[in-house]
Amino acid sequence: MNSQYPHHPEACMNRRDMLSRMGTGLGMLGLAGLLGDEKLLGADAQSAAQAASYQNPLEPKPPHFPAKAKRVIHLFMTGGPSHVDTFDPKPLLAKYDGKPLPGGENLRTERKTGAAMASPFKFQKYGESGIEVSELFQHTAKHIDDIAVIRSMQAEVPNHEPSLGLMNCGASVAVRPAFGSWLTYGMGTDNQNLPGYMVMCPHGYPTKQTQNWQSAFLPGVYQGTYIDTRHTEVEKLIENVKNSKLSLEEQRQQIDLLQQMNQAHREQRGFDPALESRVQSFELAYRMQMEATDAFDVSREPKNVLEAYGDGIQARQILIARRLVERGVRFVQVFHDKGQPWDSHDDLEKSHRRLAGQCDQAIGALIADLKRMGLFEETLILWGGEFGRTPTVELPKPGSNQGKVNGRDHNHYGFTCWLAGGGIKGGQVYGATDETGFKAVENPVHVHDLHATMLHALGFDHKKLTYRYAGRDFRLTDVHGNVVHQLLS
Repeated sequence: MNSQYPHHPEACMNRRDMLSRMGTGLGMLGLAGLLGDEKLLGADAQSAAQAASYQNPLEPKPPHFPAKAKRVIHLFMTGGPSHVDTFDPKPLLAKYDGKPLPGGENLRTERKTGAAMASPFKFQKYGESGIEVSELFQHTAKHIDDIAVIRSMQAEVPNHEPSLGLMNCGASVAVRPAFGSWLTYGMGTDNQNLPGYMVMCPHGYPTKQTQNWQSAFLPGVYQGTYIDTRHTEVEKLIENVKNSKLSLEEQRQQIDLLQQMNQAHREQRGFDPALESRVQSFELAYRMQMEATDAFDVSREPKNVLEAYGDGIQARQILIARRLVERGVRFVQVFHDKGQPWDSHDDLEKSHRRLAGQCDQAIGALIADLKRMGLFEETLILWGGEFGRTPTVELPKPGSNQGKVNGRDHNHYGFTCWLAGGGIKGGQVYGATDETGFKAVENPVHVHDLHATMLHALGFDHKKLTYRYAGRDFRLTDVHGNVVHQLLS
């Protein structure tokens, strides 16, 4: 303690604080000198000052350029739906059913596969575009002229965890912010009473758990807010959303007092990202009490809307997704269920028919509903999984498929996803897999390309939506990605 100046802020600085400040300051000076970048120190100091003074990081912000899409709904079929049984018909599989594929050995995937396996589902053409879709998605297919089917998707490895990381966060190994975190960082959100990034998954977490919607090195306010949609009561959907002991006015007084204390802490010790995230979480939790009940209560919908979406958890959570984007939530992610439900290593016909039956009607209703409300052109919809499945049958393996020979292994070489809504040119098929559906051979689209294209539809140059961390400017697409302009309207 400095006894000569007892009222000076530095007089109250302990040894740990002093060493921390000296170490940080000297380190920054040294790094600036080593890099020869005169802007480094000023830029970091400026960003810290802005972060400390910026009271609402979720305030709406304009994108890099005008765009049609303003928000995203990601319908995530976790586990890997089979493209050759849904949106990528391969008649040759029927010809070679039970026989080796033409052209030699099968491509290497996670598990060993054998002969060709014909699809048990019928395909037919829909719409003016005449795009073929499986009987599994008849309701979705009614809107095929508004959908861009990408049949040449590619991931990097045939394993769930890294592929989930790639699809959600743009990185298969390293810890990176999720797409929804990047978007709310870049655009903020239109409704300050609800989280800008919401994640729904019934019965628990999907594989890779909260890493799927992490903010990583971005401020914590941008991470996804998870709700378990098996519940119908808002108090169970979002734990502790309401305070049963204090009124809103009393809670406001508490939060204001905490804000004053936190501000005093910042003035003495500088900007702390963890503290800032905590402050914002208090504010958001307080505001959510005013609007969360209404947003999640689907019983307020007209009877004809409820009937259009159908019954069950999938219908309810997809309807909630529409209610959230209607209220200005920026990014809504809908996982089918906990774990990896579409992972059909065996009994593919039974499991795919059941899973598609749970969501197809609601997906068709979602597209129709967004059109009815004038929100379709502002809402970008992504459907798909983290990879596809092999055109060949998975061979029996103890403990994996119970000795059954009626499923498909993971396939990252070529698979399908589709885009619809804001900024997307519908009624088209882009790219193609080979004649059996094993590998993308025409206009391959890596996940980085998909992300770059989606960001473009939202008004962002994916190379310029960056965040400086550990001395480097990071972005969702890392150092990769090309915009597929043919997909854009």
